[in-house]
Amino acid sequence: MDDFVIVRVIGQIAWSVENMYFNTFVFDEVAKDLDAITLMVQLSGITATVVTLIAGTLSDKLGNRRAFMAWGYTIWGLTVALFGFLSPETIVTLFGVSLEQAVPVALTLVIVTDCIMTLFGSTANDASFNAWVTDNTKTEYRGSIEGVLSILPLIAMLIVAGGFGILKDLLGGYSTLFLALGIVISACGIAGIFFIKDSPSLQKSGTFKDILYGFKPGVIKGNTPFYLTLCVIGVYGIATQIFMPYLIIYMSTYLGFTVIEYSIVFGLAIVLGSALNLYLTKLSDKKDKLQMLYLAAGIFIVGLLGMYFAKDLSGIGLLVVFGLFGFVMISGNILITALCGSTLRDYTPEGVVGKLQGIRMVFSVLLPMVLGPMIGNAINAARNIPLPNVDTSADAMTTAYIPAPEIFLAAAITLLFVFALVPVLRKQVEKQKSKAVESLEKETENVA
Repeated sequence: MDDFVIVRVIGQIAWSVENMYFNTFVFDEVAKDLDAITLMVQLSGITATVVTLIAGTLSDKLGNRRAFMAWGYTIWGLTVALFGFLSPETIVTLFGVSLEQAVPVALTLVIVTDCIMTLFGSTANDASFNAWVTDNTKTEYRGSIEGVLSILPLIAMLIVAGGFGILKDLLGGYSTLFLALGIVISACGIAGIFFIKDSPSLQKSGTFKDILYGFKPGVIKGNTPFYLTLCVIGVYGIATQIFMPYLIIYMSTYLGFTVIEYSIVFGLAIVLGSALNLYLTKLSDKKDKLQMLYLAAGIFIVGLLGMYFAKDLSGIGLLVVFGLFGFVMISGNILITALCGSTLRDYTPEGVVGKLQGIRMVFSVLLPMVLGPMIGNAINAARNIPLPNVDTSADAMTTAYIPAPEIFLAAAITLLFVFALVPVLRKQVEKQKSKAVESLEKETENVA
């Protein structure tokens, strides 16, 4: 359990930095350009999916998750450490170009470096860690394990969204902050070389042809509950990515929160949400997980609607109401993540765990990170809310608009599709159970 927690929390801090603070770094230090941020998120999602398809299959073929995790984390940290030095000022110093020329170069380097970072991060975390957890857990306690693991990303978000803003100022800027984080991630990887162990039951299996294993019609037909669970993951993932890449920028620009204020809002929401879900996710091992998905989606939607309508408030009322519904939103997010994660592991066929990590990434990363930001930024552009206190006519390197509150409303509407998918998933689960019982009865008759 300690291995799960340590590896997960370091990985999630790194992903939270990419998902939240790399975006704010671009907005604050490179160019106030939401289009560039959207493109960076989308290309990162594509990279993560392709890499996981390859690395997941290779980890099965070699019968080794440990090496991919340890060395992946080590190099991952090096790329994170480099990120903060990719500002236009650095380009000006190194190449002697004008600041106007340096901005597009810096944007290009930031996007490319983010993809390189994702390459090693996905190898370590998405392809290897997720398969490693499945290898080392059993169905009867996966709900509890998944509950703990699903809370850790929120704790990482708390550290990143609140603590990193304050820490950035204390350390003197993004470059020192990312350097320090990169050292921690690499240190985790180096430690993993010596301490992480693969499951004794893990065996070498498959070939590179298995990269497309999860896309085969026969595999899909034979594991329908697995793929329908992926569809649910895709829906709530898209909903989350509609607003999440722009959340800190929205709070600091549209709502006018200071670093301290949004740190308090995030902190209370995440701590309370995590505490509530420790109880709720334990229930998932005793209750009907599919039935609880309705509850999770409903909580998520209520939180998003509250965050949307909080836009009409101001002062302490805004902080309290936005924080309250932020807690509700985060509670729903944690719960639906945990329920889908444990359900997916329950219906993952044995012996092909690594081969299926790529198809999981299509639904959990590729589709959400391509479609979600596309929807969110289309809304931002349509609303065209001007950047406060900036003369955009004199600044060529800005999209001249900030995130709009309607991104929360769009996310809530997207989540309604969960209520259409769950009944179909339940029907297929019952059908699969019925087939299993019939098969067992036939085997018993044959033996008799």
